[in-house]
Amino acid sequence: MEHRLFRTVSMVWVGSLLSLGLIAAPVLFSMLDRTSAGSVAAQLFGIEAIIGVISALVLILISNRFVKSGIVDYKRVRWIVAVMLLCVLVGYFALQPFMNSLRMAAQEAGTELANSPYAKEFGILHGISSAIYLVECVFGIALIWRLPGQAPTKIVPKNKSAKMAAKRARS
Repeated sequence: MEHRLFRTVSMVWVGSLLSLGLIAAPVLFSMLDRTSAGSVAAQLFGIEAIIGVISALVLILISNRFVKSGIVDYKRVRWIVAVMLLCVLVGYFALQPFMNSLRMAAQEAGTELANSPYAKEFGILHGISSAIYLVECVFGIALIWRLPGQAPTKIVPKNKSAKMAAKRARS
């Protein structure tokens, strides 16, 4: 049951991540003016960040439980999830506030962001944020690729530690 939950949460998270980055955001910018598209995209990326944090926490809890019970299939997978969580935290919760402050400063000055003195700094932050999002997407694909296909089985023999079983599995 937990294995299926892990797979479902992983696929929902990575699917929403890829759908937003590859479909929704480009469509917004092709159909709306830059300011409106940017506002809508910022809200969508905010929702995606919340989905990412919740998904990552659920996946880390489940994978830790599996690893502690001797199922080493999830050892590498939880590190992939941890990197994805780091990408969400840095990309959205660290960089996004700076980008929003530049956007607000341009609005208060009565100019569009693209024509404001903040445009260059915003562009740099946007590029860094986009690169982090791309890294998160690549790790998301790796996460789905690395998921065990069947319900995992414990490889820890009775009266042996999970640490010893993990060493045996690596060699």
